Amino acid sequence: VDGKLFIRQLKGVAALGGGLLAEDDEESGGFGLDDETAVKRALSGAVATSMTTSGSDSGRGDEFSSRLERIWQLTGFSDPVYAEACVTIHQFDVVLDILLINQTETTLQNLTVELHTSGDLKLVERPASYNVGARDFMRIRATIKLSSTESGVIFGNIVFDPKRGAVQKEIIVMNAVHLDIMDYIHPGEIEANRFTEKWAEFEWENKIPVNTEISDLGGFLSHVAAITNMKILTPSSELETQFLSANLYAKSIFGDEALLNVSIEYNEKGKVSGYVRIRSKTQGIALSLGEKITNNQRFAREKAD
Repeated sequence: VDGKLFIRQLKGVAALGGGLLAEDDEESGGFGLDDETAVKRALSGAVATSMTTSGSDSGRGDEFSSRLERIWQLTGFSDPVYAEACVTIHQFDVVLDILLINQTETTLQNLTVELHTSGDLKLVERPASYNVGARDFMRIRATIKLSSTESGVIFGNIVFDPKRGAVQKEIIVMNAVHLDIMDYIHPGEIEANRFTEKWAEFEWENKIPVNTEISDLGGFLSHVAAITNMKILTPSSELETQFLSANLYAKSIFGDEALLNVSIEYNEKGKVSGYVRIRSKTQGIALSLGEKITNNQRFAREKAD
C-alpha cells in the first residue's frame, strides 16, 4: 500500500513568524482531492513550489498576495478538472497562467484548454494538448493581445478524451474572465481649454444619475476619481460647498482619452444628487466607466462592490 503524500499548506506570514509554509497535520489525510479543502491544499502546494526559487520571504509574501488578487476560478471544485487562472497584464499582452488539477483516479489524455475571446482581444497561440496523471496537476500559459481600451471577455472549455467505451470527448465549460478597463487606464493631465475642445469633439457620452449614500460633495468627487482611476483637474479652491462641478481626465495605454464631469449638489432632503457625464471617442470607454460608476458609487470605496 502506498504511503500518504502530505502537501505543505500556505499560512499567514505573521502566524508562522515570517515563514510561508507549515506541515499539514497527519490526521488531515493525504492528497485526496474529493472536496474543497483538499483542492485548496493542492493549490497551496502548487503555489509553494513556484515560490521557492524567488527572492526573500517578504518578497515572496508580497508576490503571493498580489497573485491572489488576480486569480479567477474557471471550474468548480466538483468538476473532474479543477482550473483557475492568474491574469496579468503587461502593456498590450494579457497573460493567463492556468493551473489544472486532475481530480479523477485516471489519467486524462489529450487534455486541451480551448480559449475564445470577445471584444478587441486576440489569442496569440492556442495551448497544446497534454496528458495529466491521476490526482496530478500542471500549469499552462496563454497570451492574448489587447488592441483597444474596451473591456473584453475570455471564455472557453476544457476538453479531454472520453472514458473507455464512450464516443464523444469530455467537455467542461469554464467561467468567463472579464478584463477590467481599470487595468489599462491611468490618470492624466490636460489643459482646461483642450479639455473644453475635446468635450465638444468627442461623440460618445454616458450620463449617470447620482445615487449615493456619501453625504459630502467633496467626498463623492474623490470617490468617483478613485473608482475610475481619473485625475481631478479642477482646483480645490474653485469647488463650491453647496454646488460642485469638477472635471476629470484619464488616458489609456493605447492613447484613448476619457473626459468626465461631476455636477452635484444637496437636494431638499440634504442628500447628494446630480449627474456624472463621461465623454470619449470610443463607445467602449464611455460604457465601461459608466458601469464602474453605477456599480460602485453608492458607498465609499471600502464598502464598494
